[in-house]
Amino acid sequence: MKNKIVVDIHTHTIASGHAYGTVRENALAASEKGLQGLGISDHAPGIPNVCTPNHFSNLRAIPRQLYGVNIYYGVENNVLHDGSMTLPEFLLDRLDYNIVGIHGNCYEDQGIDKNTDNLIRCMMHPKTFFVSHPDDGGFPLDYERLVLTAREQGVALELNDAHIRNPWMKDCLENARTYLKLCMKYRTNVFVGSDAHDPSRVGCFDTAIALLEELGFDEDLIVNNSLEKFEDFIHFQPNG
Repeated sequence: MKNKIVVDIHTHTIASGHAYGTVRENALAASEKGLQGLGISDHAPGIPNVCTPNHFSNLRAIPRQLYGVNIYYGVENNVLHDGSMTLPEFLLDRLDYNIVGIHGNCYEDQGIDKNTDNLIRCMMHPKTFFVSHPDDGGFPLDYERLVLTAREQGVALELNDAHIRNPWMKDCLENARTYLKLCMKYRTNVFVGSDAHDPSRVGCFDTAIALLEELGFDEDLIVNNSLEKFEDFIHFQPNG
């Protein structure tokens, strides 16, 4: 790829309950990897043993730059069976961006049409800019409808490095190939995420980049290979 991924949007800290680094440890790792930006996107309540809503209400206490890396306040929000999300509305207003994703800890497969309906409803929220790991074969999705809606709503779909590099993740690699091809066809944006749950994985995109190169993916559609492109995509307001 000509352009490097410079912002890791999808990372977790110890606040997620099943991750192992602090904000500063992740930021230091991002700096050592040469990243320009780091998104803090811990799991919203709904998954067992995660942080309380107070974690998200106070993210603004974290400096906007650590170790020379720009810091962005986000959340990985849970899609529920009625198409709602688990983090309260007033807290979303405090964040830079919302990632929505289906997680088996708080969601049972509803079938391809209902799964897609529920995810799309969450994508309609004005703070939703990203969909996490739509590759998960445990929750089938109508990729054509998802990709078209993402384009219409200005939402980017994730190519999740952690999912596609693990052979035990059901059908993830082939599913990712499918929706990436549709993203190229319909000119829908994507982002590359590490889904890091330990500082050692922050900024690790090798498997994802190899897949993008295999497909000849258009880098213009990747929103986090430029700091300016990323901030423009989320309508970033540093004091917001």
